[in-house]
Amino acid sequence: MAIPHSPSALSPPANSRTPRRLRKILSLDDFEDAARRHLPAPVFGYVSGGCETDASLHGNRTAFADYGLVPRVLQGVSQRSQATALFGHTWAAPFGIAPMGLCALSAYRGDLVLAQAAAAANIPMLVSGTGLIALEAVHQANPQAWFQAYVPGEPARIEALIARVAQAGYRTLVITADTTVSGNRENQVRVGFSTPLRPSLKLAWDGFTRPRWLWGTALRTLLQHGMPHFENSQATRGAPILSRNVTRDFGARDHLNWEHLRMIRALWKGHLVVKGLMSVDDARLARDCGVDGLIVSNHGGRQLDGAVSPLRVLPGIVEAMGDLPVMMDSGIRRGNDVLKAMALGARFVFVGRPFNYAASVAGEAGVQHAIKLLSEEIMRNMALLGINRLEQIRDDRVVRLKDG
Repeated sequence: MAIPHSPSALSPPANSRTPRRLRKILSLDDFEDAARRHLPAPVFGYVSGGCETDASLHGNRTAFADYGLVPRVLQGVSQRSQATALFGHTWAAPFGIAPMGLCALSAYRGDLVLAQAAAAANIPMLVSGTGLIALEAVHQANPQAWFQAYVPGEPARIEALIARVAQAGYRTLVITADTTVSGNRENQVRVGFSTPLRPSLKLAWDGFTRPRWLWGTALRTLLQHGMPHFENSQATRGAPILSRNVTRDFGARDHLNWEHLRMIRALWKGHLVVKGLMSVDDARLARDCGVDGLIVSNHGGRQLDGAVSPLRVLPGIVEAMGDLPVMMDSGIRRGNDVLKAMALGARFVFVGRPFNYAASVAGEAGVQHAIKLLSEEIMRNMALLGINRLEQIRDDRVVRLKDG
């Protein structure tokens, strides 16, 4: 499915079809500013923050500045398309929505909002293993969605979770491998965020000072659906999102090893992807376990502070993997970021925080607007680069400007 070129694709999105509250949103970065004003400080801090000094969070963005674009002219670009085939499906664009936990805390029914917008746009959406809406309900909203799992190093619990995901009808399973322990997210402590959230006067005040979020997301959820729980971390329902005494059960994630991945490969009959790899050696081990694809990722800068940007290790992993699809997330905000990642070998990319912000600000319409903005940037810049197909971006259209 190609996203057609038309004169309107080159115009600002402020038109009669764009909701009024979105007409000043001209880029994905604009959604972050709007979400900061809309969300309570603890919730915004959870979504926006990295860990410790935020070195990796910032490094994910600055890595893209190391590459410049080399346009070609008079190439005849009226037939350009960003349609991308992956795992037997042709997607409308080379990007999808990354898995993000607790989306229903920042937007009403956030996981469903993201799933429905992705389905309408024909892009993949990864359902988070730390979601507050049951994976079965999200699959009903978008049968093409993928499921992202955090698995403990406990075979019985792994088997039960995979059986549940398969029963729900998912065809692509993504195993996140970089969370043996949680990163040191000091920013969350500073803004009063925890999982589960602990009732406090400060938390109540943060909610009351954001009335549109309070009434449109928090109270609406409680009145219509009751207290949200962690729904997808295990085969059974987890802890409530708001509790004074309950703690989350993360399982024995520090026991997880390559034998568990081999076990998962034997159990899972669909497409299997491993997310969170940053090393060529780990990529080779994953390939040897029989995975169908990799996502190079440092978890959006939220795990090991100082971890290198995925963009910097991407070319080496792509070269080592041959035909195995290598994807990437972390730090992508503009169409040119997508094109640079693809020039370095990424088959596909995933974007997280901006879509979360878009859902919080304007629900499904916000996410659709964000998808449209990024798609239009890619299409416009393909024309300016002088390419009709995305694979042409590898033909000397991107050069390295300096050493990383």
